[in-house]
Amino acid sequence: MLWETLSAARDLGRLHEVASVLVRYGFGDLVRRVGLAGALERAGKLLHKDHVAELATLPPPERVRRALEEMGPSFVKLGQLLATRVDLFAPEWIAEFEKLQNQVPAVPFDAIHAQVEEDLGGGLGTVFAGFDPEPIAAASIAQVHRAVLLDGSEVAVKVRRPGIRPLVDADMRLLQRLARILESESPDLARYQPRALVRQLQASLSRELDLAAECRHAERIAASFVDEPALLVPRVYWPWTSERMNVQEFIAGVPLGDTAALLGAGADLPLVARLGARIEMKMLFEDGFFHADPHPGNVFWLTGNRLALLDYGMVGRLSEARRGQVVDLFDGLVRRDAAQVGEVLLEWAADERVDESALFEQVEQFIDHYHGVPLKELHLGVMLTEITALLREHRVMLPPDLAMMVKVLVTLEGVGRRLDPEFDMAGEAAPFLRRVMLARYAPRALARRGRRAVGDTVGLLAALPSQLRQGLRALRRGRFNINLDVERLQRFGEQVDHSVNRLVVGIVVAALIIGSSIVMTVEGGPTLLGLPLFGLLGFLGAVAGSLWLLWTIWRSGGGR
Repeated sequence: MLWETLSAARDLGRLHEVASVLVRYGFGDLVRRVGLAGALERAGKLLHKDHVAELATLPPPERVRRALEEMGPSFVKLGQLLATRVDLFAPEWIAEFEKLQNQVPAVPFDAIHAQVEEDLGGGLGTVFAGFDPEPIAAASIAQVHRAVLLDGSEVAVKVRRPGIRPLVDADMRLLQRLARILESESPDLARYQPRALVRQLQASLSRELDLAAECRHAERIAASFVDEPALLVPRVYWPWTSERMNVQEFIAGVPLGDTAALLGAGADLPLVARLGARIEMKMLFEDGFFHADPHPGNVFWLTGNRLALLDYGMVGRLSEARRGQVVDLFDGLVRRDAAQVGEVLLEWAADERVDESALFEQVEQFIDHYHGVPLKELHLGVMLTEITALLREHRVMLPPDLAMMVKVLVTLEGVGRRLDPEFDMAGEAAPFLRRVMLARYAPRALARRGRRAVGDTVGLLAALPSQLRQGLRALRRGRFNINLDVERLQRFGEQVDHSVNRLVVGIVVAALIIGSSIVMTVEGGPTLLGLPLFGLLGFLGAVAGSLWLLWTIWRSGGGR
């Protein structure tokens, strides 16, 4: 149970906050199933059920989203991560998760003043000619202040919230325990691979907590677009950038989400839509390193129909092999080759069990649905959403990098069509996909793969005699072991172990009752309250053993 795995009492306060929110939103059964309720009761903390009846009537996606909001920064980030998992959740869930915003009340400047000066290595006046104590944006991890350097440059100063890391660390410990319990106790939830999701969340939060890493991401993307004047990446001021604070060029522009303001400023909306798509496509399919949160609030329009891309805390990576798979998928869709599309989807399924014949049949139906539709009329985002729905039906979980890529493409098409109803996402993607395909078969790429294959083959052949000799030696000595890692078998063994323990205690209890009854009939020996002492002790032991048996059976919900 969770109580037995808690590593430190310091998490109990946070545990109570999380469990209380879950109960308030009607998830008391989940709290009980993972052992939180019993843990808190034994810790002397009560779970209040105020407003449970009212909140429990909300639709499940809204209840989950509101609960995540109340549980704090780590859980808000978890919800934002889940919003990228279009392969796991239906559209109504994704729509709710997308509502999770980082906008929270700002920390008073007095509470961060000392931290800022500590990171600067001196007073504000030694670096800034002006510093606005009122933040222009406040999120769950950090808040942003506008300032002016001594040389007159306008900058945005991003400051991490004081005390955020211990809170995130406590939440990660809690989520790791919850994920382990959910995978072992709830087959319905285990298919969402909670431990893998928590690992992905932990890696994402680790990057976002390091504000200097965000700047390194920005400079990497800026270097890739050094010859592209239509994209502006804010300049980083490294002398005053650290893990807890970064200083970047202040960008004054119009966010892409404000269509009226864009029109008023004279923006060419179709051109802006195409430019935004080309920028993100280059990152995805040519660089393999991309901005993973291109929502309208992170992209600003600048005079001259240029774009500024902000907030590089969330980035994604696509390996060369993965980009090749994406190209094969789109190529198969365009050529209506169901076999090729199915093979790519099976590669993405990895070791998961999939009904291949059913999957290929549904791929055939999916492709046939788009038969005869001109390329410019294809809605790439809709097609990707349908493919992920197909994978979800077969309980296939996409690798995190692909899930993030799909989410980015769906977001891009949504923003592009909002700016320009005639926006052709498939047409914008086609040149990049062609270049990736041609690059795969370029002489240099073929030579590189050939050298790698030859090297791997030579290494394997060179190591083969030694490995065979070791195997034969182990076989002669009787040390040749075959290890099977079967999770269900392990759980079955644990269940048998629990059952045997109860059986042994039951036999001991029965023996105590019989033996004590015999002792009670024997005269002589010490007495207590007029009864033979040893017989009385035997009965008390039998009572204690019986109570233990009843308690363990009740705690496990009727026995294992």
